[in-house]
Formats: sequence, C-alpha cells, structure tokens
Amino acid sequence: MSVPCLIFGGNLSDPGVSAFDVMVCAADAVPLRTTAGFAIDTSYDLAALDSADLVIMPSWHDDCRQASPDLLEALRRAHRRGARVVGLCLGAFPLAQAGLLDSKTATTHWECVGTLSQRYPKVRVNPDVLYVDEGDILTSAGVAAGIDCCLHLLRQISGAEVANRRAKRLLIAPHRQGGQAQFIERPLPITHSDDRLSQVLDWVTHHLEQAHSIESLAERAAMSRRNFTRHFRQTTGTSFKQWILHQRLARAQHMLESSDASIEFIAQAAGFGTSLSLHQHFRAALLISPSAYRKQFRSDPST
Repeated sequence: MSVPCLIFGGNLSDPGVSAFDVMVCAADAVPLRTTAGFAIDTSYDLAALDSADLVIMPSWHDDCRQASPDLLEALRRAHRRGARVVGLCLGAFPLAQAGLLDSKTATTHWECVGTLSQRYPKVRVNPDVLYVDEGDILTSAGVAAGIDCCLHLLRQISGAEVANRRAKRLLIAPHRQGGQAQFIERPLPITHSDDRLSQVLDWVTHHLEQAHSIESLAERAAMSRRNFTRHFRQTTGTSFKQWILHQRLARAQHMLESSDASIEFIAQAAGFGTSLSLHQHFRAALLISPSAYRKQFRSDPST
C-alpha cells in the first residue's frame, strides 16, 4: 500500500507530484490488521471512490478471496464514471471479479497468474510482463513492478521530468517498460562480467543516436556474442532489440515533453534516423503520434 503513497504523495520540492490528493480508504472496519504486525487506520471509506480520478487497489489477500459486494460495486461505479482503475499485484483479483478485466489483457504476481486465469477465463492473463496498461484499466505484477506501474502513470499524467525526479528521490530506475519480464534471474550486477555489461548499457543510453549491434557491444564489453546475449537477458529480462527500442522511445518522449526541437531532430537524436521511423515505432508502442503526444503534454502546463 505504501507504493502509490510514495509515488503520488507530494512534497514542496516536487510541485508536479504535490498536485495529487492521496486518500487511503477502507472497505472494512478500521483499524485493519496486517501480517506485518502493525495496524492501518484511515478515516475514509468507499465513498472516496465516488470522486477519485484514479482508483488503486494496492494489493489483496494472499488467499485471493472473493471481494465484498460493496467493494465490487464501488469499483464498477468509479470505472463507469471515468476514473482510471489500477490493480497492483494481487489487486487485479477484485478488478477481475468486478468484471472490469473482461476481454482485457492483465497481469498479477507470477505466483498467482494461474489462479487468476483459471478463475476468470474472460481475462487475457499475461504472466511475463511487469505491468499492463489498457488505458482505463492497469494491472501490475509484484511490489517492484507496482512501483514501475505507478511511475508509468505519473509520467503519463505529469510528464517525464516529474516522474524522473520522483524516481531519483526514491533511488529507483526512472522508467521500465511494462513488457519486461517479471522474473529476472540477476536484476543487479554481481559479477565482473555483469559490471562490464552495466557500464556498456550506461554508455549506450548516452549514445542512442549511434547505430548499435550486439556484436559491437559484445566487443566493447570484452565478451563473446553468446556470452553478451546471455548476460544481457539475465540482467534486463528482455532482448537487446526491445531494450534499445524502449530506451529510444523514452528519449523521444522526454525530448517531446521538454524541448521545442523538431520531430526530425528528435528522431535523429533518439536513434530512429528519420521522422517516419520515429512515427511508426511511437504509434506502435504508445498508440499516438509524436506530434499528438507533444500537444497532449503542452496543452495543460499545470500537469
């Protein structure tokens, strides 16, 4: 539950984040008991959902039990009203029970994807991703993926600069695409080879405008192609092709939000080469054109 509070809870040094009014509400009598040995108390009940723009189920019971009719109806009512509804980790289960995930792609913690799929066959369960954004409904895997999902939302609402400042304050990676694998064998460099790989990837992010191949980067890391490919997937949870595409898209997003550079210049600076290539990849990944994306972020400076 602390994840959305950390991401959206504001302070004076982060004006883009402090615009959020975060309320923790409960469907049951408070204080709520936790398995961690402390209780949670709040003065808000489900009525808070009737005015919220963003409704987040931060988790759910470990036994994936059925939710109460009152909670299910509150979730449905908020969704019908136009609120975006998010299920972090096991929080996907009440959303599925409410029917909000029917015919949509969703995910949850990897240990419970089988249960979610079995109970709710109308849901297209993807067990291999960090989070899924269906527009009005979002779901994520476990705790760390919940952070990624909330940062993704913050970036959409308030822009890359605000999201990056919040990530920096929390000492976490500023952006991980939802399509990365949930289970990464070695998420942090722990060997000399991994450290070399980490240095190479850091170098690539600062030279996205250049052409890169697995062969050239393997040579820079002093590895064989096979060894580089294996270490890369173990460290990032994705292929090099997908990783560099995500890095370039993130660079393009940042430049579109924060500069007046031309689309052609941004395409070259981010490594897409031409504005046509940028447009094709941008629309395929984000379902919007670069120019429309820029207009969206410039249309309301307060966000």
